[in-house]
Amino acid sequence: MDVSRRNFLKATGGGLLLGTLGINLQPARSYAQSLPIRYAKETLTICPYCAVGCGIIVHSQNGKVINTEGDPDHPINEGSLCSKGASLYQIANNPARLTKPRYRAPGASDWKEVEWDWALNEIAKKVKSARDETFVKKNSKGQVVNRCDGLASVGSAALDNEECYIFQKWLRSLGLVYIEHQARI
Repeated sequence: MDVSRRNFLKATGGGLLLGTLGINLQPARSYAQSLPIRYAKETLTICPYCAVGCGIIVHSQNGKVINTEGDPDHPINEGSLCSKGASLYQIANNPARLTKPRYRAPGASDWKEVEWDWALNEIAKKVKSARDETFVKKNSKGQVVNRCDGLASVGSAALDNEECYIFQKWLRSLGLVYIEHQARI
């Protein structure tokens, strides 16, 4: 006689025995839970840390980040994140995070909080001034070069291809030749 596990349990009343020991043989029931991100706005972004460029999904509600997770549709990380990328939620919701620009005047020892409009205007003035002072129209041989030797740029890994393209065009329009990117350093 061929005895299988199933036939043995049928013949010996194993199901009855298991039932008397407190083991429930009924199918388990599961209930769907409402997720906190159910009505949140989903935004795709790129991790700002290293030059890998992992995709991240940011869930926000009422202008506040409520969840961050790896993007499973992103071709680079396919949903996985390193410990730094996984901690982005904590950075966005950190009470010690600076939300306004700070400025320290030349020779001063303290930083003071300033408005965004003032800070951006100051940066624009300094870029324009440095460009005007160091712009070279012709080199020593008399050739037209139209370049700016007084400014340089180091790009960020947090920019995607399209943003890098626009940033590169803007830098070239200023005449910069010293352009580098974090991925190459």
